[in-house]
Amino acid sequence: MSQPVRSRPRPVPTPETRHFWEGTRAGELRLQRCRACAKAYFPPRPFCPRCASRDVEVFRASGRATLASYVIHHRPAPGFEPPYAIALVDLQEGPRMMTNIVGVPQTPEALVLDMPLEVCFERLDDEIALPLFRPVGSGA
Repeated sequence: MSQPVRSRPRPVPTPETRHFWEGTRAGELRLQRCRACAKAYFPPRPFCPRCASRDVEVFRASGRATLASYVIHHRPAPGFEPPYAIALVDLQEGPRMMTNIVGVPQTPEALVLDMPLEVCFERLDDEIALPLFRPVGSGA
């Protein structure tokens, strides 16, 4: 008998991450880019991880990525019905992000490394939407 799925843990926005969560709520994936060295980065922070410049800007990312790595988790966790993929995706703009893959069977046959992905959003409440990724064109 399976256990009931509890709701996913809710992220708590901070001043440094507010732009990111405002973007996901609006259906946009927002990243930061250093104006000094032009490097895009994630997770959000008030300075560039490459050159330490504080001259950074927020921009709307394409929402495109490729699957870099994953593990298929088979144990229940709050808000997750097993099996589910915990994945690393390489965003088109350069940064790597941890996420979940949806819209595809959670099997090694379906989760092909380097597969093209697009962002989609799972709304937790009126304030928070989580960025997830699905195969391009799946519309899941």
